[in-house]
Amino acid sequence: MKKNLKKLAALGLCAAMGATMVTGCGGSGDGSSDGGSSGGSGKTELAFGIWDENQRPAMEQLVEAYEKEHEDVSIEIQLTPYKGGEYWTKLEAAAGGGKAPDVFWLNVLHLDSYVDGGILADLTEAIDGSDINDAFPEALVNNYVRDGVNYAVPKDFDTNALWYNKEIFDNAEVAYPTDDMSYEDLVKMAEDLKAAGLDDGVYPFACPVDFQTWYYQTVYANGGYILNDDKTETGYEDPKTQEGIQCWIDMIDKELSPGSAALSETTADAMFEGGQLAMNFAGSYMVPEYAGNDAISDKIDCVEIPTFNGVENNCINGLGYAVFEGSKNKDAAIEFAIWLGSEEAMKIQGETGVVISARTDAQHYFADAKPDYNLAAYTNHADKAYPLPVCMVAAELYDLEATYLQKAYSGEESLEDACKELKAEADALLAK
Repeated sequence: MKKNLKKLAALGLCAAMGATMVTGCGGSGDGSSDGGSSGGSGKTELAFGIWDENQRPAMEQLVEAYEKEHEDVSIEIQLTPYKGGEYWTKLEAAAGGGKAPDVFWLNVLHLDSYVDGGILADLTEAIDGSDINDAFPEALVNNYVRDGVNYAVPKDFDTNALWYNKEIFDNAEVAYPTDDMSYEDLVKMAEDLKAAGLDDGVYPFACPVDFQTWYYQTVYANGGYILNDDKTETGYEDPKTQEGIQCWIDMIDKELSPGSAALSETTADAMFEGGQLAMNFAGSYMVPEYAGNDAISDKIDCVEIPTFNGVENNCINGLGYAVFEGSKNKDAAIEFAIWLGSEEAMKIQGETGVVISARTDAQHYFADAKPDYNLAAYTNHADKAYPLPVCMVAAELYDLEATYLQKAYSGEESLEDACKELKAEADALLAK
């Protein structure tokens, strides 16, 4: 395993990834990365690695409930911040010394590299012996399967919704968005808002260069692709892929969205929270921030992402509970990880309203926690959402996309030319 870990470190995979690529990212805190053991108390001691301070209370409730049912087990939560890649850096260093947390949060973007690094325990038999395969969306379970081996229990997920500012709509005398809208309806609504004469600096919508929340959704709904099945080639030159990206550039060209330069300086979320956007796409991880912003919290609501070419149009991403292959108490760690996917555990997490519990029968708790908003928009069609394309070089691939597509969004190059250049460099990256 140590040989593989050296290879992992050489790949530079502990670099920080964008906030939109991970559920519940952020938070602060310090945490040791030493794994659990059987201490002087006579109890089996487990270390539980997490990265989000906002979710610490929920994780503490889970630990308390588990320890109450398993009096011979003691679990220590170890929080290491996600920002700057610190969580992954510490995790990889600790794993190299055989002292990683026994159970830890894992996102899909790191799965392939950690499988290759030998960090993850095989949970297939334990999952097959539980109700997880039947109680979770198939796409979420399969997110953590490689070559028939399951490496994590789904924890939570994020999808996207269309948020709108009711005050801006009321002033413009335009009807609010609805759950049954199409992309064409979205464009028409944005045009109606613009025609009504919005305040200076206020736009109907925003179209940033954002893969997870914007263009991957329309690429997939349009029948395009980013990676082929064996992850050896990209689909950027496919006309269907380009149509799924061009639709957002078209809205910028119609001045229904701020330009790409403005959105590079100020995020769409910040503009929406500042009252500068009538509508905005946002991942479910933004709900606590939107709801906690006194300036807009009582003026906003959300609906489902509009369909594209009549196809449900959403991306799904999330976290899982993984077990360290080198754990000194691997059997106990696996038992805890499987319990974290139970109906009881998913209810405890869901009722906090911070994230959407991955288990199907627990997803409704997210919406129930904040009944003033139509948060069912995030879960109504989660079973039809598209998983993100991931591979060993996913982070580098996303960076390339941002670099080349920015040229198309800004008008520096045509989308066709930008995608041609992007494909050449991305395919060479996959071939390494």
